Amino acid sequence: MAIERSVHLTAGQRPASLPNSGSDPWDADVALEALIALVPLDHLPRTGWALRGIESPESIAGHILGVAHVALALAPQVRPALDLGRVLAMALVHDAPEALSGDLPRPAARHLPAGAKKAMEASLAREILWPLSAAAADAYSEFSDQGTREARFVKKCDQLQLGVRLLAYELGGRRGLEEFWDGLVLEDTQEFPAAEGLLQALHSARPTG
Repeated sequence: MAIERSVHLTAGQRPASLPNSGSDPWDADVALEALIALVPLDHLPRTGWALRGIESPESIAGHILGVAHVALALAPQVRPALDLGRVLAMALVHDAPEALSGDLPRPAARHLPAGAKKAMEASLAREILWPLSAAAADAYSEFSDQGTREARFVKKCDQLQLGVRLLAYELGGRRGLEEFWDGLVLEDTQEFPAAEGLLQALHSARPTG
């Protein structure tokens, strides 16, 4: 089995002919190799937690599942209604490139040239998601572009999931994570008031002492 690796596109472009793009017969071998390539998400850690000494930190896959859960909690409260299928597709693929790169922590990412991290992730997404399906690649491009309500909503869910995991660690007795609370800020919350409501609930639920 071999995934097509010779495609070079700008973010959001769809090739005329690529495995599973809809113009060619579906190739189970190609899709299977892409699925295998995503398996490391199960065990690769979210390095921000690991750097703070948390044993057995949340995996990238755990984070992805958590984002989908937050989306399912908030989406019914959003008006006008969101396309939940697109929301969940974006939640599932938004960190897919990290199966190949691992989770690059902010202290390291801030030393990269402007735009370098996003460009790397776009390139990795093309490598790992186009062979999976055009639908998966399109979902990643939509999330990356942040041009739709659904994409912006998933971004809020991504940020809020960090808060959920953070609160869970503190409720489990972990301390010394204040910097994560300081960084948990949502912008433009008027578009999705329920997101602001969940953020307030997270702060209210923090253990004292």
